[in-house]
Amino acid sequence: MSKLSRRNFIKSAVALSSLPLVASATQTDTNHKEETLRFVHVTDSHMDLANSDSIEALELMVSYLNAKHTDLDFVLFGGDNFNNNAPKNSDALKFKEIISKLNTPAYLVRGNKESNPKNDSSINLQEFQNLFCRDKALQVVGKDWRVDTKGYTLLGLDSCIEGANNGRYSEETLSFAESVLKEKRPTIILNHHPYTNYFKGTDPKDIHKFVLNNTEETQKRLFTFDNLLLTLSGHKHIDSVINLHGTESIVTRGFIRPLDLDMYPMRLVEITNNKIQEKMIYTS
Repeated sequence: MSKLSRRNFIKSAVALSSLPLVASATQTDTNHKEETLRFVHVTDSHMDLANSDSIEALELMVSYLNAKHTDLDFVLFGGDNFNNNAPKNSDALKFKEIISKLNTPAYLVRGNKESNPKNDSSINLQEFQNLFCRDKALQVVGKDWRVDTKGYTLLGLDSCIEGANNGRYSEETLSFAESVLKEKRPTIILNHHPYTNYFKGTDPKDIHKFVLNNTEETQKRLFTFDNLLLTLSGHKHIDSVINLHGTESIVTRGFIRPLDLDMYPMRLVEITNNKIQEKMIYTS
């Protein structure tokens, strides 16, 4: 495996910047102003203080976005951002230090690593929110948050269960999402656990762990809204783009060591007039 270098990082970034986006049609709202929302989705970074390569890869990801994607509205981090196995929140603080160098806002949700810590001194929900949900644009409601920008609403929904790897939406989270969707603004949902068995798993234990446990209820209550344009998830480290009841449902492939030490995976998304364009991008 080749060692990451800033020379290779810059060289490859130039080539990748010319790749076309993949377009997909979604529901339209004739009252919505035509303005492009542009962001990157990163998930399952698994930054670990015991692995210096994972730290360097995250740092290069930030440098890449700052150098090659200067027009982003924000960067989304979809959970399992750090392994939450270090004492006194030291890995959370290091993660925050690195992403704070982004030239655009960063919005985060938790994954099972953040909700299922390795020791009692690791980060909990309140500490996570204190560290990562303080941006003035965020409206925090319980475990969840919203951001309104450019005529769109972005919802960060916490699908985690404390002390567990599987996930489900609480009644409070579902009710919050429903109340926002009833406003009829074009809406994007960011969470950790995917909504379908898109990876075609056959082991019930795997399906229980990797698919949102109350996905049927969630699909009935949320995916029936025409203004739900897009959902973004992670968790399984396998990429997927499907149409689910008229909503673009994306799972972005997470960071896998050692494979991704040389090519940090991210998804670039652009939405104009409720039409979604997306592609995977890499730091090398």
